[in-house]
Amino acid sequence: QVQLVESGGGLVQAGGSLRLSCAASERTFSSYTMAWFRQAPGKEREFVAAINWSGGSTYYADSVKDRFTISRDNAKNTVYMQMNSLKPEDTALYYCAAKRSPNWNVPSGYVYWGQGTQVTVSS
Repeated sequence: QVQLVESGGGLVQAGGSLRLSCAASERTFSSYTMAWFRQAPGKEREFVAAINWSGGSTYYADSVKDRFTISRDNAKNTVYMQMNSLKPEDTALYYCAAKRSPNWNVPSGYVYWGQGTQVTVSS
């Protein structure tokens, strides 16, 4: 059982930046594909970004490409997401997720989920 704990959310003005972190309990963290999803009020949860086990391959939703960067530190069992040029439409609860499958470019099949961290972008 992998436990995921997100942090780093908050309130920021449009155009600002935030860095989310997700700490994993699993000793074999480096074998998991990791991702970030988000869910805005009244909307379905949507895929944001994913990273393969080594950090060498990443995959982004079109809506965040060139603004968000996902990365990981396997020595610290942590995945990050740097969010720049934030927009009010980025406001959502952001979730960290993990799966054993190596298919980092397939935004489904995630088994383990964190509780989420709130990101609010004011206009």
